[in-house]
Amino acid sequence: MLETLSLNLAKAAMTAQTAIAEAALSQADRPAALSPDPFNVGPAMTSVMSSLASRPDRLFSAQADLFNRYMDLWASSARRAAGEEPAAEPSKDKRFKDPAWSENPMFDVMRQSYLVTADWMNGLVSSVEDVDPRTKRRAEFFTKLLTDAFSPSNFLASNPAALKALAESNGESLVKGMQNFAADLERGQGKLKISQADYGKFEVGVNVATAPGQVVWRDDLFELLQYDPATETQHEIPLLIFPPWINKFYILDLQPENSMIRWLSAQGFTVFVCSWVNPDRDKAGYGFDDYLQKGVYRAIEKVLEQSGAKSVNTVGYCIGGTLMGAALAHMAANKDARVSANTFFAAQHDFAEAGDLLLFTDDHWLNEIEQQMDAAGGVLPGAAMAETFNALRANDLIWSFFVSNYLMGKAPAAFDLLFWNADQTRMPKALHMDYLRSMYGRNALTQGDFSIGGQAIDLSKVTIPLYFQASRDDHIAPMNSVYRSARAFPNADVTLTLAGSGHIAGVVNPPSANKYQHWINPALPATLAEWQAQAEEHPGSWWNHWAAWLRERSGGQVPARDPKTGPLTPVEPAPGAYVKVKS
Repeated sequence: MLETLSLNLAKAAMTAQTAIAEAALSQADRPAALSPDPFNVGPAMTSVMSSLASRPDRLFSAQADLFNRYMDLWASSARRAAGEEPAAEPSKDKRFKDPAWSENPMFDVMRQSYLVTADWMNGLVSSVEDVDPRTKRRAEFFTKLLTDAFSPSNFLASNPAALKALAESNGESLVKGMQNFAADLERGQGKLKISQADYGKFEVGVNVATAPGQVVWRDDLFELLQYDPATETQHEIPLLIFPPWINKFYILDLQPENSMIRWLSAQGFTVFVCSWVNPDRDKAGYGFDDYLQKGVYRAIEKVLEQSGAKSVNTVGYCIGGTLMGAALAHMAANKDARVSANTFFAAQHDFAEAGDLLLFTDDHWLNEIEQQMDAAGGVLPGAAMAETFNALRANDLIWSFFVSNYLMGKAPAAFDLLFWNADQTRMPKALHMDYLRSMYGRNALTQGDFSIGGQAIDLSKVTIPLYFQASRDDHIAPMNSVYRSARAFPNADVTLTLAGSGHIAGVVNPPSANKYQHWINPALPATLAEWQAQAEEHPGSWWNHWAAWLRERSGGQVPARDPKTGPLTPVEPAPGAYVKVKS
């Protein structure tokens, strides 16, 4: 056993060393990073430290607090060792869920001392008061990233679960882990690209994105998908969904059991989806005007032509909802009544409280990302956005996989949502930079400082019914930001629903799953806190509530529409070609 263990440890070390050497060689002829500090963390930390240094009394008090916390920890550990105090309760922190973290005195002290230090460091940075709020938040965010990275669970020698797997497998778990590490380095072409799912288990159009339908229109910006009816009759007014162009549309059609598209068809709606092209260098100059005229308006035109309806109901998801909000204001200003009602999924229009993504949109970082896009020929590589979103939830989307894949040697799970999450798209420079600077930088939509299609945008001109969905734990479109966005349409008939969970699971939550909950309140008071105080909680999905709202605004029944027999000639079966283009 010792010989096998020694051989496996040597094999694991050689695998890691070879992978790192090959990665270094592959990166050797590439240009250096554009900036050693792309997120401008250094100045933020300097401001915070300078503030602390100017208040020695506060610094002394913080040091005394840390000393007292450690004294309490050591005293508690001594009592447990003497049998005078029961063992610690199992941790609710997913990083320390293995029983050994609380049952083994050494690992228990290690865990608790880390938590004491991390909490103290984060609290110290948060205690600073005389620093610009955004500068302070940047320092807080990256201090949290740092303390998360140094968790003892992220290191082999201090992770009891990883050590147990190492011992029980005679080192085979570490060999597999280093093989996973080498494979991820190779997949990232010398840059570590941590696998979040078994990507070989899924194929778009084969076992994800399988709802039956047809591509009934294709141009250089999008494919229009119409889905087969699942009922003998359908509502007169069709439903057109605009997903975000940051991701691919099939988050709404992963598996049959959690496909919103299939569910909507079964409710008697004629469902159309705009499948955006995965843009390359030829689209570098495309901006909001192009996505309005060649995207939203052309899709609406083709849906009405295909369905024979006089108007359409629309859905805007995330950034697709931001575009749709501007489009509705543009339509209202031009007396365009082709949209009867609109739904927003996790969409923002007022960006004053847009969460931690605001940290990635200061001038320093925007100049950095613009240079990155120029180097890529005018598009933002899909991996860049993935890295940003992963950083917002580092413990869940980075370190949990680091531990599982590399320290434990486990193969990534076959998880459709994480397969989709890794299937990123590129973004055209003109559109993306305008979005970041106008929305996150100037909050232009609600400040009367944004124009699209030659029209200054005024959200107060929108008067059609609007349904807003927000998610309680959304880290990309925070619920307070979505709530402010709902109130940014003062003359519209607005209905807002708050769902449990986050940016994806809060939206994609079929009623059959019986998961989470949602809150309803027909009023829209000044603050989210007031809305929540009067909201009524309901178990499970919000989909049925939305469908009831949508039915009232979708007209009477007409014979089911077959996408193969409409005026538009089918191009190919759903999910089409654009969604299969890899970045």
